[in-house]
Amino acid sequence: MEKINEIIIVFGPKLVGALITLIIGLWIISIIRKAIRKQFEKRDMEPSLRGFMNSLIGITLKLLLFISVIGMVGIQMTSFIAILGAAGLAIGMALSGTLQNFAGGVMILIFKPFKTGDYIEAQGHAGIVSEIQIFNTILKTPDNKTIIIPNAGLSTGSMINYSTEPKRRVDFTFGIGYGDDVDNAKIVLEGLINSDERIFKDPAPFIAVSELADSSVNLVVRVWAEASNYWGIYFDLTEKVYKTFDKEGLNIPFPQMDVHVHK
Repeated sequence: MEKINEIIIVFGPKLVGALITLIIGLWIISIIRKAIRKQFEKRDMEPSLRGFMNSLIGITLKLLLFISVIGMVGIQMTSFIAILGAAGLAIGMALSGTLQNFAGGVMILIFKPFKTGDYIEAQGHAGIVSEIQIFNTILKTPDNKTIIIPNAGLSTGSMINYSTEPKRRVDFTFGIGYGDDVDNAKIVLEGLINSDERIFKDPAPFIAVSELADSSVNLVVRVWAEASNYWGIYFDLTEKVYKTFDKEGLNIPFPQMDVHVHK
């Protein structure tokens, strides 16, 4: 009984103080997490990152609170912390690649170089962003293939985002034969461009002779349009040029070679 009374006298106040600290600490952590959640919502952060970061912050704060409460009771935490640090180092080295992907995913979700629905080209692949996960980004190609790209490379490598700007320039190169009327070719191209309402009048379309090639005189055509109309304009104008040039007596040459045989 004397030992029990001694333990109660010595550890009782510490245990009560630890319990009070634990209760107050959990209450404060709850308030902090609510405040952080509101800040994430104001910044329009991705929902997946918002929940993950909020949980991570909560776990970290609770772990620190747990260590503090144990120290208040009188338990020596030096060895425990050393073991925990060594274990964390070993796990970090073993999962270095995964941690890099995690860090890359966090950076992508915070700085938003692209978002779901954007058409991007990166790491040798191109497609529409279907989903941004913590470790990977999933792309869907136009032929409905699924591409999974680790976030580490996406966050540090170069990338082309075709959906950032609302309008894009569509570039063409059309060839006519040597001896064909260049001025007539320009008139035909202008007529085809003006007949397409999807093509902007401002900036004005550009048509010029770009190259005297081996088998053709090449004309470059540059027009501006909504980004969503890019491929529609590209395919339609290419087909119209092929059909109209033939009607107008303009030849679309192909590579050819003249062979002279000497006896």
